[in-house]
Amino acid sequence: MASGDGRPPDGGDGGSEPDYRFTLANERTFLAWIRTALALIAGAVAVLHLVPLDWRPGVRMAVGLALTALAAAITVYAPLRWMRVQRAMRHGLPLPVSALPVVTTVGVAVVCAAILLGNYWR
Repeated sequence: MASGDGRPPDGGDGGSEPDYRFTLANERTFLAWIRTALALIAGAVAVLHLVPLDWRPGVRMAVGLALTALAAAITVYAPLRWMRVQRAMRHGLPLPVSALPVVTTVGVAVVCAAILLGNYWR
């Protein structure tokens, strides 16, 4: 099945088929990002609905929304990254640099800071 611009959905726009091990490694990385997004969503649900935290409602909502926003960003960016890496491997190009690890790290650090502040700011 081709995308709207005639390319296969796996990002293969010509080039040579990469070694299957690299393709599978790329897929495992993609799935790891999706698992990370699911874990962040689970954390958001826990903060918003399950864990009895003695926080102000605004802090609880901010942490839950931050976790959800980070999960959404990862969910949108992960398949784009997968396709860019697949395309680079097909054409023998250097792998593209990804902002996803930095965005995730900064997002988790901000959430950690909000959780620490939420425990002390009642």
